[in-house]
Amino acid sequence: MTDGLGLENAYGSTLDRIKAQGGQRSRLGVAALMWICYSERPLGAEELCQALAVEIGSTDYNRDNVSSIRTVLSCCQGFAMLDKEGSPVRLIHHTLQAYLTSHHNLFQSPHSTIAETCLTYLNSQQVMALSDSCSQSALHPPFLEYSALYWGAHMRKELTDPGKALALRLFNHYQGHVSIRLLLEHTLGRYSLRSIVDYCKFGGLHCASMFGLVEVVRVLIEVDGVDTNCVDDTGATPLIWAARNGHEAVARLLLGREDVSPDMPDDYGQTPISQAAENGHEAVVKLLLGREEVNPDKPDNGWGRTPLSWAAKNGHAAVVKMLLEGEINPDRPDNHGQTPISWAAENGHGTVVELLLGRVEVDPDRPDNHGQTPTSWAAVNGHAVVVRLLLGREKVNPDKPDNYGQTPISWAAEGGHEGVVKILLERKEVNPDRPDSHGQTPVSWAAVNGQEGVVKILLGREEVNPDKPGNDGRTPLSFAASYGHAGVVKILLGREEVNPGRPDNHGQTPISWAAMNGHGAVVKMLLEREEVNPDRPDNHGQTPILWAAANGHEAVVKMLLEREAVDPNRPDNHGQTPISWAAMNGHEAVVKALLEREEINPNRPDYHGLTLISWAAVNGREKVVKMLLEREGVNPDRLDNHGQASILWAALNEHEGVVEMLLEREDISPHRPDNHGHDPISWAPRIDTRRQ
Repeated sequence: MTDGLGLENAYGSTLDRIKAQGGQRSRLGVAALMWICYSERPLGAEELCQALAVEIGSTDYNRDNVSSIRTVLSCCQGFAMLDKEGSPVRLIHHTLQAYLTSHHNLFQSPHSTIAETCLTYLNSQQVMALSDSCSQSALHPPFLEYSALYWGAHMRKELTDPGKALALRLFNHYQGHVSIRLLLEHTLGRYSLRSIVDYCKFGGLHCASMFGLVEVVRVLIEVDGVDTNCVDDTGATPLIWAARNGHEAVARLLLGREDVSPDMPDDYGQTPISQAAENGHEAVVKLLLGREEVNPDKPDNGWGRTPLSWAAKNGHAAVVKMLLEGEINPDRPDNHGQTPISWAAENGHGTVVELLLGRVEVDPDRPDNHGQTPTSWAAVNGHAVVVRLLLGREKVNPDKPDNYGQTPISWAAEGGHEGVVKILLERKEVNPDRPDSHGQTPVSWAAVNGQEGVVKILLGREEVNPDKPGNDGRTPLSFAASYGHAGVVKILLGREEVNPGRPDNHGQTPISWAAMNGHGAVVKMLLEREEVNPDRPDNHGQTPILWAAANGHEAVVKMLLEREAVDPNRPDNHGQTPISWAAMNGHEAVVKALLEREEINPNRPDYHGLTLISWAAVNGREKVVKMLLEREGVNPDRLDNHGQASILWAALNEHEGVVEMLLEREDISPHRPDNHGHDPISWAPRIDTRRQ
């Protein structure tokens, strides 16, 4: 391994070689390294090459200046590399960036250089000519996105007079600029902007405020006739943009204007203080709280959330503390009935929960519109610390059900939050076997999601019935078997109270559910139990092997075929057998496995008179049809109860391949009509009719 000094010497030698190239190659190599070191995100090969081609200050972007990535990497003398096509250009080692950035004379004002490069590109005739719809397409110039999204971030770090001039030039013709859509989509997301057709209102003052460019904002607000309360296409003012992004200096500058409305909301009803609180910008919140016009308890019109609600939801404790010192309602519910403490509990913000619990007005057990309390929300997401905090209050009911009958322990069990389950079980008021509105108990929910640890904890309580059925008759074992949670199945089968062959309201047993979903390990486990009938039909007459066959679970079918008690030819209530279902759904391997059994009659019709080949033809299962045609004794021309043969079924459903396959048979009657007078050829005019 090369030691630190040796690595530095190697880096120094390579850097000397880059400089020694002289002229354009040296400039290109150093510039490329600057971009790689200081860009806000890694650049792709095309982005980097286009960025390097920009001549700062030029109004024309000369594409002839774009070098190939091979040339650029060559000029970097091995310092930069590209792992594969489409991946970003990177330095050869993570220590190289620290080395390069420590040489202050290597890159002169990198951030201002990058900002000026981006702005020159955005001001170029070629980019100005682009429509704003271009930004929605993958065909826009590669460097456009980076320029649009990050020029302001670089300028905020290093502002120069040329850079400021370039920014002001961009803003002079900013209306409808192609970069705006990219910028807003990146910042707010396409969902928030889905109703906006164009972006004619988002101006330079909005943009400069968004990026926090104090000196640019200062120039813009001094322009005669400027509207400092101008709203963009989302209803946001420059002050809202500054508040949203925590730019205190810009916010202070704007608030220094008498014509600025410090409490003006956007289209969603969020005011500057709401935006600052949501994003945890303490300094901006403090600044706005100093204004009499600002209502710190004003709910928005989208969700009905106050600044406190937003701050609590996102865990901004310092902002919450600041807001609680004012005249606000700390227990105000939003449109969904969630209070600030509910949001804080849901997201596990213990410090915020503690702050809110310190207020007498706050009800720590207040349910929302769905009946979920803060304890319930904390339990849902496994926030044990918050659950314990809330349970420390006498007013909190640890077993309070929501509108669907689920209690905190039920939610915790469903999510597998063992710590929360244990905390709740410490409380006498908690019923660990309480069913919800669907009759599902906590152990049932834990079984649904395969939460073995929770199942073990709950089964340690005498009150818990491990075989308790829900309203649909399904037990915890039924759910665990259905979802293939072998570990939970094993735990439940270890309990004497559990009946492994118990049917639900539809007559399906645990082995039926496991077979339906192809869970071989669970099927095997259940087959070892004497109480389990592997051939028990449900209310529709469907047996475990039929369910496995219908869904193409070959391994389960073969496993069940090994049992003497299993009848592989047993029909359901419609007369369809396992092989009939397999043929209908095109499961070739299952059809093949079943055809090997002597009991199987491939010509057996169901109660509608349809045979295996008819069902395969109905759904265009060519490989199954071919397999059956190769079988001796299969009658491909047998009529069902409506006088329809397999070729007519294939023709009716436009399965040309099956029709052509059947037409090659001598024992097919292509002109024979059914009971309604339909014949195969008239329904399949595009088929080769050599047999006409």
